[in-house]
Amino acid sequence: MSKENLKEDLDRLRVEVNQIADHRPDTKNKLIALIDNLEQRIKSESDNNDVNLLENIRDHISNFETEHPRVTAILNDIMVTLSNMGI
Repeated sequence: MSKENLKEDLDRLRVEVNQIADHRPDTKNKLIALIDNLEQRIKSESDNNDVNLLENIRDHISNFETEHPRVTAILNDIMVTLSNMGI
């Protein structure tokens, strides 16, 4: 169930990222790289704790919370899901 929630959150995040018309072109690329990283994590089905992955998400949240609140909300949902999965 948690992986399904994570997949749904990633789909929502991808939709939001595709709607970003940001003046900083690297913003979209960073978020797409994060999504790709998370999707690879799901596919690998690794249960190991990945502090770098969580730290990367936290960094994105702090960078986007004022400019992209919907992206931030979805990233927070992803953090909760990963936490519930033991990651």
